Amino acid sequence: MYPYVLEQLVGLNVKVIGGRICCSNLPDIPDIPLMTVVDLQTKQCLFCAETIQAQAIKCRFCGEFLNSKKARAVEADPEPNSPLSEDDETDDAILFAANPSLLGMAPAMVKGLFFLVAAGLLIKLPLEIMVENLLSLNLTGSQALAFGRYRVIAGIGLATLVVLILVIKTVKLKMIYYEVTADRIEWERGIFDRKVDNLDMFRVIDLKMRRTVFDVILGIGTVALITTDKTDPEFAFEKVRDCRLLYDVIKKASLEADKQNRVIHME
Repeated sequence: MYPYVLEQLVGLNVKVIGGRICCSNLPDIPDIPLMTVVDLQTKQCLFCAETIQAQAIKCRFCGEFLNSKKARAVEADPEPNSPLSEDDETDDAILFAANPSLLGMAPAMVKGLFFLVAAGLLIKLPLEIMVENLLSLNLTGSQALAFGRYRVIAGIGLATLVVLILVIKTVKLKMIYYEVTADRIEWERGIFDRKVDNLDMFRVIDLKMRRTVFDVILGIGTVALITTDKTDPEFAFEKVRDCRLLYDVIKKASLEADKQNRVIHME
């Protein structure tokens, strides 16, 4: 179509050679490209095919990183059903997974045991007789009987309340689940209303490990993170086993994530 238009409007002797329009009777006119490409500085996401900025390293639609090993594997082999190698799957491999240890309930159990002992004494000891002798009171039979009845009810109520609190704390603790991969940290919690949150590994600024004397004896600990995440600026793995291993895993993974995403944390 283009050679025909040029011949009719301009009167040139036009030929198409190798995808270019050439004018044989005007040697001083350079070749005119048949098509020109306009760079709109956008590209398609390798995973969801949405249009994103050309300089983007993370897709705003699907949340995948475009500079990871997984992205390089997809770019090299775009077949959707082609299996990834072991190195490509390491980004999604679980590096650490755990629930908070029940040993973390030891302080609460000690307090609960103290109140249970108090409830048992309240039920068993004849406090009305002790109070009557101590204060030199002359209680009638009905008054002493009522005092003893209320004493037993108070003891049973205290013991029930303590046991209920300990059971709720134990269930809530065991319903927490932590999972760490090379890219992110995920945790679940809740009894009837389960919630799942995640934290990108490159957002971790600093981490600390805390262990009390009882934690050292029981073999547990807490790993606390300081992050740039607006939802969870501070996050802690509460009372987990192998806390030193978790500390080393997160430290190494966060450094690798910073290197891959070219993130520099300013102090």
